[in-house]
Amino acid sequence: MGEFVHVYHVYILSSDSKRLYIGVTSYLEKRVRQHKEEFFPDCFTALYNIKRLVYYERFAHIDVAIAREEQLKRWSRLKKVQLIVRTNPDWRDLSEEWGKPTEPFSGKLRPPTTF
Repeated sequence: MGEFVHVYHVYILSSDSKRLYIGVTSYLEKRVRQHKEEFFPDCFTALYNIKRLVYYERFAHIDVAIAREEQLKRWSRLKKVQLIVRTNPDWRDLSEEWGKPTEPFSGKLRPPTTF
C-alpha cells in the first residue's frame, strides 16, 4: 500500500498596506483560513489585518521548510518584496479561488498546436 506523503508550506501573507507575515504549516488551506477568520484574535495577523496569501513554497520535509522560513524572516523587506513580485506582481490573494466551484470539464480536448 502507498505511503502517505506529508507536504509542508512556507507562506507569506500581506495586509492591504503590505505589512508582511511569514509562517510555516503542514495544512496551508486550514492555516490561511484561520488567519482570515482571526481564529487567534490576539495574534500579529489579526491585529494588523494581514489576510492575503501572496506567496508560498512547498516542501516534503519539515526541517527544510522551517529552515526556509527562518531564512526568509532574516531577509530584508526589499528582498521579501522582490520574491513576492517575481511570482505575484499584482499581490493578488492566491487563496481567493479556494473552495469555489469550477467549470465542469466539457469532455472536449483541442489538439496540440506545437510539441
